[in-house]
Amino acid sequence: MSELIRQALQPIPIPKMLKIRQRFNDDKLADPIAVVKKECRKPGAVDSIQPGQQVAVCVGSRGINHIADITKAVLEEIIAMGAHPFIVPCMGSHGGATAEGQAEVLHHLGIDEQTMGVPVRSTMEVVKIDQMPNGLPVYVDKYASEADAIVVINRVKPHTAFRGKIESGIMKMISIGLGKQKGAEACHQLGFKYMAQFVPEMAQLMMSKLPIKFGVALVENAYDETCHVEVLPAAQIYERETELLEMAKSRMPRILFDQIDVLVIDYIGKNISGDGMDPNITGRYPTPYATGGPDVNKMVVLDLTKESKGNANGVGTADFTTQRLIDKMDKPGTYMNGLTSTVCAPTKIATTLENDMLAVKAAVKTCNILDYNTCRLVRLRDTLHLGEIEISVNLLEEAKQHPDIEILSEPYAWQFDEAGFLPKG
Repeated sequence: MSELIRQALQPIPIPKMLKIRQRFNDDKLADPIAVVKKECRKPGAVDSIQPGQQVAVCVGSRGINHIADITKAVLEEIIAMGAHPFIVPCMGSHGGATAEGQAEVLHHLGIDEQTMGVPVRSTMEVVKIDQMPNGLPVYVDKYASEADAIVVINRVKPHTAFRGKIESGIMKMISIGLGKQKGAEACHQLGFKYMAQFVPEMAQLMMSKLPIKFGVALVENAYDETCHVEVLPAAQIYERETELLEMAKSRMPRILFDQIDVLVIDYIGKNISGDGMDPNITGRYPTPYATGGPDVNKMVVLDLTKESKGNANGVGTADFTTQRLIDKMDKPGTYMNGLTSTVCAPTKIATTLENDMLAVKAAVKTCNILDYNTCRLVRLRDTLHLGEIEISVNLLEEAKQHPDIEILSEPYAWQFDEAGFLPKG
């Protein structure tokens, strides 16, 4: 690192910090697995599956609470009908766009042949089943295309790059996840400007061609706990998912400060968000087709989760990062996200500093305030954990006035180790 940069940043102050607790609606299901089983037994669910049928159960989104137990419960209900389920990784191009990588992603979610008791059939081979009126091809996983019935399990939540009646959920998993890398590439071909239209259109076309019986839709509260489970028969998926999306948006956590000079995030990773960190939380979106969240002047990301396996998608959304994060970056794996989604800004490398201290100081120096000592700084572990966070003393009075904020500590100075890094949980 250039001595010139160290000298330029040496006098920049980092404000004293304090811990706070943000409170959100914490309603959750006492026994989500029991609800899954009950929902599977309602009319239009597992009773639509015949004994002896081969059933593809599609799953693969990361960060969903109880996902292994929920999947196991669905499989048990299908088996009870006398059918023969198998698991299909349903995640577009994730897992490095390889069959082995996608099976490995499922394994890390607790879903494999040993734990589920059914085969996992992973391939990147797809079958073209149709094309949309605009010429975009429509693909489906080869194993799923050969099944007698298909069931899709996913969480419904706001998307990170577009807004529409349908965003992330069952229909997106059908159109993009079930289409594997080629299907995801086709759906993204014309960009996120049209995604709100293409996702449901492609999903509805696929449902007209494939034996998709039902979806298991999950909604989580601000603490990533399951607060709603609902089985959606195929004919009801579109209408009901639009309503569940509104429920999910109302349960989203957020940073309870509208304007932030510097936002510091300890970890990004694909296990946290497809974008490394959730833009709905940071207010930093990879496209102009989604909005919301705080006004953040400068953002710093410090490290990459080991679960992300080097995929640093999202680092380009930040202004500053550390050499440690970049050293962990699998560039081909990261760049595949941009090549598939056509959104390349998140895969760029942010301005890289030697350590945490210099990265934070660089953000303070460039956050466009007259007095660096007045910096409004917020620190998160990651965008999944917003209950307890750190704020600078300059946000203290505002925090005291907020009914959903509890002050947990007295102000303190950050303690960096000899290499200039912060301790992390």
